[in-house]
Amino acid sequence: MLTIRRVETVVSMQQQLDQGSGCGRDCLGNCCIRGTKLPLYTFGLKGLLSSNKSVHDIDESHCVPDDVGCHANPPQENYFLDELLAQWEDRMERGFFRYDVTACETKMLPGEYGFIAQLNEGRHSQKRPTEFRVDQVLQPFDSKKFNFTKVGQEEVLFQFGPSEDGVSEYYEKALVLNSPNVVAINVSPIEYGHALLVPRVLDCLPQRIDQDSFLLALYMAAEANNPYFRLGYNSLGAFATINHLHFQAYYLVAPFPIERAPTSRITYGRKKCGVKVHELTKFPVRGLVFEVCTSLEDLSIAVGNACVYLQNENIPYNVLIADRGSRVFLLPQYFAERQARGEVDQEILETQVNPAVWEISGHIVLKRRTDYVLATEEYAWKLLAEVSLSRGRFEEVKVKCLKAAFHEVSDGDDHEMAATNAESINFMAKFAPSKVNLQSNMLDVVLNHGEELSVEG
Repeated sequence: MLTIRRVETVVSMQQQLDQGSGCGRDCLGNCCIRGTKLPLYTFGLKGLLSSNKSVHDIDESHCVPDDVGCHANPPQENYFLDELLAQWEDRMERGFFRYDVTACETKMLPGEYGFIAQLNEGRHSQKRPTEFRVDQVLQPFDSKKFNFTKVGQEEVLFQFGPSEDGVSEYYEKALVLNSPNVVAINVSPIEYGHALLVPRVLDCLPQRIDQDSFLLALYMAAEANNPYFRLGYNSLGAFATINHLHFQAYYLVAPFPIERAPTSRITYGRKKCGVKVHELTKFPVRGLVFEVCTSLEDLSIAVGNACVYLQNENIPYNVLIADRGSRVFLLPQYFAERQARGEVDQEILETQVNPAVWEISGHIVLKRRTDYVLATEEYAWKLLAEVSLSRGRFEEVKVKCLKAAFHEVSDGDDHEMAATNAESINFMAKFAPSKVNLQSNMLDVVLNHGEELSVEG
């Protein structure tokens, strides 16, 4: 059960003195954050795991019932989502956004899939420009460029992390400790409730996924417990505009076309990994769909390993977390590469649409009224077809992604993957030391995978 506690935190004289120091902008950097109090939302791990299991029907084909993806059941009430949206509306009323996204025109395009088109002229003119190379998925963090430590503290909705007693709780003020996970507004939103999840903000992690950061995103989706609340991720080269690790999230009461797209089961020689995989069919972008069967930890390990493979191979990709964290769409893409080679249709380029995770999922953000008026399902399909890997290239990437996901790699890669897993198990431990045992168990699961992998098209 969720409770709200308002507890005054005792601080030392030195901490009180530190509150008056800093750069004067009340930012999230070390210069200002020491001794600061920010709202804190802690989620109960036990509740998340039990509720996650209750919505799945494990059989030989799908872990997720058909009606989950179609949103046939009404969303359950949830304090996390109510609090996030209330805080987001508060920032909107106080003028923190660059434009009023709620005034943007939106329509569903006629057709089989129901693509969603939005006219957002303000985002094109006021969105922050990209400040790094688009041909490298992995790039070092650069403190001189914009990053989330430069964000004002008032843009933060709350800190987000695991509770110590397994109960979800909200604190109006809590002392900032170590390097918190923060949920902040996106000042250039594309939809109502558009927010950012920034894991361990003070660690200044570059935009790259590992198992821990991905698990945090899954926990957030599960805590929201609403099929209309999704999280998305764009790698560098796949239209991420900031090289500081973050996930995007927003609330849109409509099914995404990608969630309704048909899939085919991919079979492999693993029966007890807790994750099942499907491949998108009859959709313009080729991709993999991972579904949880036992635990979010298993899902984060599989998808995290697949993302690490794509990053190391310099393959840009996007990720959509849907269905309360139970389904993950992994979508390698090469639109930017095709654009650099002059292979993208000029008509598509003139619309100036960047096909990132939301566009690929079926929410097309258009910047010109003419394009919005003339938008059709045929246009949306044509745009997204430019994103997808070719059939032959996708088959190669698919096989290697699955081997990485379930730890079927060569000896050399095995050593590298084991090192990666060992180095990336402590975001929970840093936030709540009592969770170390849970993270150690996750590592054991990864290292013990060792069955033969076979893939059927």
